[in-house]
Formats: sequence, C-alpha cells, structure tokens
Amino acid sequence: MFTPAEFGKVSVLVPENGGAVPYGNTVVVHGSESTLVIDPSLSLDRDPVGADLAFISHGHEDHIAGLHHFDVPTFAHHLDAPSVASLETLLDNYGLRADERAEVRQSIATQYGIPPTHENVAGIADGHIFELGDRTATVIHLPGHTRGHCGVLVEPDGFFYVADIDLTSFGPMYGDLGSSVNDFLDSIDHVATIDARWYGTFHQKGVVEGSDEFRRRLTAYREKLLSREERLVRFLSEPKRLEDIVAHRLVYRPHVTAPYVDAVERRTAQLHLERLIASGAVTTDEDKVFRRAL
Repeated sequence: MFTPAEFGKVSVLVPENGGAVPYGNTVVVHGSESTLVIDPSLSLDRDPVGADLAFISHGHEDHIAGLHHFDVPTFAHHLDAPSVASLETLLDNYGLRADERAEVRQSIATQYGIPPTHENVAGIADGHIFELGDRTATVIHLPGHTRGHCGVLVEPDGFFYVADIDLTSFGPMYGDLGSSVNDFLDSIDHVATIDARWYGTFHQKGVVEGSDEFRRRLTAYREKLLSREERLVRFLSEPKRLEDIVAHRLVYRPHVTAPYVDAVERRTAQLHLERLIASGAVTTDEDKVFRRAL
C-alpha cells in the first residue's frame, strides 16, 4: 500500500513505512502524451498509473520489485541494464561467496518476488531525454552506488529524483563490485550543482523542498561517508588484516545479521583502503597487513 504525494505533474507513491528498506518511493511523471514510472517498488501490487514507459535508476532488487506489474518498454543506464534484466547478473555484482549467494538469492525470491529475467530492458546513456509531451525527464548519470546509478530531472516542474543518494543518516552505500567511493563523492558534488524545486529520494527522506535545504542535508550525508574513512584510520593504529576490518564493521552495526553484510563490509573496506593507501595515510605489506602510516 502507498499514499500518493503530488509535486506538479510528478507523483511520489510513498509506502506505509515511509520508504524504508525493503520498500521505496516510486516516482511517476505524468506527461500530456506519456506517463513514465521510475523505480516501481515493493509497495505496488499492480500498475496503478497506466504507465507507458519505465525507467530503473539502477540494478538493485528494491528498485525493480514492482517492475513485473508493468508490461511496458523499460530502460536503465547501459552499465546497469544487465542487472535489471537478469537476477543472476544482479547477484554477480554483489561479490558474494557461494554460501552467501544462495542465501541472498533465496531472500530476494521470498521478500521481493523478482522473476529470474525481465524482458525488453534497453540500455541508455547519460543525458537521455524521455519526451512525454508537456514534460521531459532527463537521465543524469550518478555513479558510485553502482556503475550505472542515475537520477532523473523532470522539467518544467523542477523535480530532481536522486534515487539512492538518499540523504539517510545510515549514509551512502557502495558495497557492490562496481561501486566506487571516488565516483560517489563526485556524484554527490555534482547533484549539489543542480538547482531544483524538489529533490526526491527513494528511501526514507522522501522529497526535500528547496536547494538550500537539500544541500545542507547532502553535506551531512557526504560527511557520513568520510567519517567511515576516519574511523578506519583510527582502527589501523594497530596492524590489521582485511578480515579484522570486516569484523569491526564500517557500515553496519554489530547486531545486524544478514547474508550480504560481510560482502558489503569487504567491498567497503577494500575501497577505503585503496584510497588511503593512495593518499599515503595507510600502508600495507606483502602479507596484506594494513596499518596507519606513521
């Protein structure tokens, strides 16, 4: 179930839990000639809007959970279209061990009901414009969360959907094999330059009105990412191996248990270690022991 909220000719279908995982905020753009649905979420049990087109911001299960309700041409950035089209490709990008993969596949099947494949998913590029009549929806590539993660700017309403640059206190997520801390930081900086009336997120924060408020929240969100790096440097005051860092946790709280947690922690730690070694803040040796530089 969901409650629609209106922002010009853009509707945001807000689930009962406010868009917390596993749910999210589905965005609908009502043009005079075509209707575009973006990231149909688990809260949908049908096509409630008569969509003509679908766009998926990136290849994660919560963003495609409701896609099977829409028998329409579907689009995603070409770097993520394979993950939208194939559940196995989506799982490949998580970098899971065999036992983890089996558990995550079962969890996704049980919780999200995603079919093994989605037909007719077309890959598009940064800057693609959906012409909807009296509305346009322009795709803006915002990598980091995934390789092909994108936002959508709807004009003339001035509604900028930033997808999983979601402003939550949990902070940015970049635990896929195709994720990048550097790209995520660049994408955060890029969205800060784009003026809009409304900024829509897929998860709890929903829609933020006004560029000043959006940028204030975006700054805190960016600082959350960098705080993980600061914590890691402090942790490496004594020599540690990767498995020590994974167990220490940079992303999830110690009580959180799920089959994907270690994979996310491994990839997150690897990405931060690469940055810290490149900057000279951390050193490593041939035994893959990491320590803070003196």
